[in-house]
Amino acid sequence: MNIRGSKRGASDAPQTSSKAVGFPVGKLLVSSAALLPAVGAFMADWNTTHVYNPTWPPHAKFHNAQTITLAVEAAGLSLWQLWGPGQESLSRLRWATLCAGLFWLTQAPAIFFPGTAFVDPDNPTQPTSLAGIPINQVTALAAILLPLLAAGYAMEARRLRRAS
Repeated sequence: MNIRGSKRGASDAPQTSSKAVGFPVGKLLVSSAALLPAVGAFMADWNTTHVYNPTWPPHAKFHNAQTITLAVEAAGLSLWQLWGPGQESLSRLRWATLCAGLFWLTQAPAIFFPGTAFVDPDNPTQPTSLAGIPINQVTALAAILLPLLAAGYAMEARRLRRAS
């Protein structure tokens, strides 16, 4: 049974009896979008501004570790839906795309919590703008992730439909 209560696959058309033909460029784009936060979280936070920041209390470090782990696990779920065993379907593609964007989708509303900021004041080398455009999580979401996910989803969905 799927989420809607119908038999598995009933809402997933088209499905293919074997793997869809053609190079899966769309799957690669969604995979890239999934891996960006998993790798980026370590690159951005595994340093003295976050994980090794002596001014951060242990509970703040716990939440930072939780955020890094969320990025890695969401990427893993996305990749499993895209490349794991079983029949390819639009349902699996939808879940993979959702999981790939999950980490980033939590970034946008986070700024509305008290005391939050887009940039780290402890990191003087972090650029805050490029050609007058602010560089932060929301601009990364709009400029990189959403286009990757939209293009990847569209291309892979088209590949799956052609196979049916």
